[in-house]
This record gives sequence, structure tokens and C-alpha cells, in this order.
Amino acid sequence: MKHLLVANYLSTFSKAPVICKLAGRKVLDGVGKPTLEVEIYCTVKNYEKRICSAIMSSHSHVPENASPEITEGDEKERNDTVTTAVEWVNESLNAMLRDLKPTDQCEVDKMLGEYFRKKVEEEKEIQKEEEEEAAPLSSAPSAPSAPSAPSGKKKAAKPGKKTSSTERTLLPTLPPAEPIEPVLCGSLAIGGTSLAVAKAGATINRIPLYLHIALLKYNQDSPKEMTLPRPMITLLNCEKFSPAKLKLVKEVMLIPPAQLSLRQPSPQLADSKKGKAHNTGKKAPPPAVKRVSHLGCLITGWDNLEQPLLLMQTACNNIGLELGTDIYLAINCAAHELMDYVKGKYEILTGTFKSPDEMVDMYVELINKFPSIIALVDPLRKEDRQQWNNICCALGSKCYLIAEDAATNISKLKIDQNMNVPMCSGVVLKYINQTKVSDLIEFTGLLDGSPDGESSDDSLVDLAVGLGARFIKLGGLSRGERVTKYNRLLAIEEELAKNRTLREQEVVEEEEEEVEVGEEEGEDFQTESIYHETSGNDKTTPTANKNNVIATTPAITRIQITGTDLGKRRKLK
Repeated sequence: MKHLLVANYLSTFSKAPVICKLAGRKVLDGVGKPTLEVEIYCTVKNYEKRICSAIMSSHSHVPENASPEITEGDEKERNDTVTTAVEWVNESLNAMLRDLKPTDQCEVDKMLGEYFRKKVEEEKEIQKEEEEEAAPLSSAPSAPSAPSAPSGKKKAAKPGKKTSSTERTLLPTLPPAEPIEPVLCGSLAIGGTSLAVAKAGATINRIPLYLHIALLKYNQDSPKEMTLPRPMITLLNCEKFSPAKLKLVKEVMLIPPAQLSLRQPSPQLADSKKGKAHNTGKKAPPPAVKRVSHLGCLITGWDNLEQPLLLMQTACNNIGLELGTDIYLAINCAAHELMDYVKGKYEILTGTFKSPDEMVDMYVELINKFPSIIALVDPLRKEDRQQWNNICCALGSKCYLIAEDAATNISKLKIDQNMNVPMCSGVVLKYINQTKVSDLIEFTGLLDGSPDGESSDDSLVDLAVGLGARFIKLGGLSRGERVTKYNRLLAIEEELAKNRTLREQEVVEEEEEEVEVGEEEGEDFQTESIYHETSGNDKTTPTANKNNVIATTPAITRIQITGTDLGKRRKLK
């Protein structure tokens, strides 16, 4: 016994563990596509020891109805980026991070950021050289091909009946779609390594990952209380390219109220399919397609917007839940997938089009008719910024207006603080590609499980809890990689409740303040991500996640969300 005491005493004088090796390998995600796993090895008491590993979720911008050629190209690109990421981890990053402490997250992320910037500059130089080499070859044939272009356009316009010059002048001026942000091949290595180091730091300190993230966020001050993000549980996936008419709704999600334990509504939500069988609506909805989407829920088709909402209302009633009291709804509109650029309007139903201004009016009518909807995700394209302002003014006091596709890549947002980002209640942050843990500490919002290609790594839940995110979006209660994250959320809730550090989160509160949602040109950039604001012109001041709307983006230029909880809101009972 004495020898053990002496050994333990002497171990306190040993050197702190340092990183000795990084190992990257190609693994498969939840849908069988390649992704990256990063392992961290540390020198602990003069011995090399494997500490932990992290698996990145893959993400793709390819739409559901993409052609086989586009799909094949995306698969090739995915393989190339994973292969390059594995090389980065095993070679450059392995040498660069050696002998660093895994607990020093800021220093690790700083070095990762510098490495990534150098890779971006190298890629730009390569592209510039390729363009210069291709310029002499393309200049010669360009002259004779110039006169043929107008004739080709005229022929293409001939079959259309609504392309006259007078009708063209009547078409609304539509902001063009912004190009998809390019992803540097191999960028998965940055995010994967940063997350793996964070998990290693938590392991070395012998604390849960969510507490380790919270300590990093609050400068090593341990929070006395922590709140859990409310899960957005996808129940229906209204396929946009199905034979049914409805195209507007991509996901119908359920949100449990704040005062309930997450474990209480879980059996009822998992059993909600039985409730759907007893639908008593006036008009029988189209039969659901018997398959499960990549979001982990049933794929359905509808003829109008009210059908899925009425079905959810009936289903909840049949299992003893009342919408607006016991459970709430959120809708992922994914409006960017609906724009017809020829007509300049959104196709919400097959053959039914609405302008951006008409979309705002439609959402106002929808929320007034279904007050149980407390969140709309991507109700408009990010290019329709004036309409985002309008919808925030009209509905900002009634529901959350969240930008997912309309939000900008978090790493790009850090670099360019003057980017035009639509005004909204909050943004979806996806931990993908070159995103680092330090980036998330600065930009706290709704965390998304990246359902395009999830992994079995449940670290995302710890990140959401540690950062104090208001919601977490993980998809449906289906498939192991998704249920693992829900189970992790339940385990954290039990642990916080046992330690008496769990604080009840009020998702929506009543406030007597006037709603102010406006823009401001010269706002200073802040690194804190949760704010309580009192007026349209006052600078923001950080608070400890008290009376805030949703853990939102900081006060970036041209974005300002003012008013505690965005004014007079309904309170989740």
C-alpha cells in the first residue's frame, strides 16, 4: 500500500502529457461513404499511449435529384479529399503538432489555421499558373466563336412562349444565386484534428468533453450551471422531388418543451408513427412512401402545406401530446432549393409560384394559423436579404427564423467580417471541413448533425452542451449513428442533474421590451457568441446565456438582433 502511495505522489512530478503522434485513416460514415478518422497518441509518463479518436461527418452540396454524372463526380471528389486529409494528418500535421500539450486548444487551433491558410495560398497559386497556361490556347478559338453565341441564344429562346421583351421587363429583379463556397481538398484534416485534440484534452484532464469545451469558452471558469440544447427531432421528410405537389417543406421537426426532461417525451415521439395511423383529417393525405430518408424519418408526399401540419396535430393528440403546450413544431423550408430563376419566384407547390414578398406574407399567415410552429429554418434564400428583414420584423416575436444554407461557412465568416449575411434569429453551425473548435467557441448557434453523412462520433452533442447552444438538430430517431447522439444527450442530462448543475432552459420567454430588429453598418466584431442587447444602437455586452434568444452569431457587420428574447414571446410551458 505504501508503495502505491509513493508512486502516486511521485507521478505528480511527472511531465504533462504531450502529443507524440497523429494517425489518420479512411473510414466509412453512416451511409457507407468515406470520411476521416484522426487518432491522438500522447507521451504519458514516458510511454506512448493512444488517448482518443475523432471521426468527421461528411457533407455534400449535391441535390437529391442530381444526375448520375454529378453524383459520380461528387463521390470522386469525396474520395480525393479524404485521401488528401489522411496525408495531411499523417505527414505535415503529425510533425507540426508533436510535443504540444493536448490541453492547449488555442495554440493547436492557431497552428492549424495558419497551416490551412498556407494550403489555400498554394492552391490559389496553382490555379493562377493553370489559368496562365490555358490563356494562350483559349484566346485563339475565342474570336470565331464570338458571333455564333448570339444566334445560339436566339434559337434557344424560340420555343418559349413567355420570353418576349415586354414580358421580360415585367419579371421581378432577382438577386443572382451566390456561388457555392469552394472546399479545399483535404480540409477535413483541420476539423478532424482540432476535434480529436479537444477530446484528448478532456481525457487528460479527466473531465467530460462538454465541460472541457465550457472551460475553454469561459476562460477556465467552471460554470455553476449548464443548460441542455433542445433537440429538433425530424419526424417527416417531405420529399421535394416526389410526385406530390408540396415542395416547400423539407423537414417537419418536433421540439420538446424546456421544463420536461429529455427522457420524458422520447418514448412518445418514437411511438408517433402509431399516432399517425389514426389521422382524421377532412381530406385523406397521399399515402406515405414506404422508405426512410437520409434524415432518419419517413418520406412523405403532400398536396398542400396544411396536410403535414394537421397530421402532426392529430398524431400528437392520439399519443396524449398537445401541440403548442406539450410539444412544438419546427419546419425546415429549404427555400433555396425551390427558386425558379426563369420566373424569379419560388415554386412552393407544383405549378404554384410565389415571389419573395409573397413568401413573407405566406409565412405570416402560416404562423398565425399554426402558432405551435416556433422555428422556421431557411424560409428564404440568403440572397433575398430585404425579405429576411421583412420576415424578421413580422415574425421575430413569434418564432425563430434560422439560417442554415443561408448562413455562411463559419471559417469564412471569421476571415471576412464584412460579408452580407441575412438578418435572422440564429444560424446553424456545422462542424465540417476546416471548422475548428475555437471557431465554434466564437460562433455559438444551433448545432447540426450534418445528416448528409453522419458518423458514430457523438462529440457533436458535447460541443452543443459545452457551447450553450439553444437547439441541436440531429435528424430522426433512426439508425445507430443518430440514436447514439440522442443517447449521449440523455446521459449528459442525467449527469448534470446528478451533480445539480442542470439549469432549466426557457426556450421562449415573455418580455415586455419592444421588438427591435435592425441593421447597423459599423458594429464592432465581438468574439463572445451570446448577447443581451438593449437598443438598436448600443453595443452588445456578453451575458452568461441569460434571457438570450438562441445562441446566435456575434454582432457581425450588417447583422444585429436586438431586444431581450426578440420581444414579447410565448412562453414554453
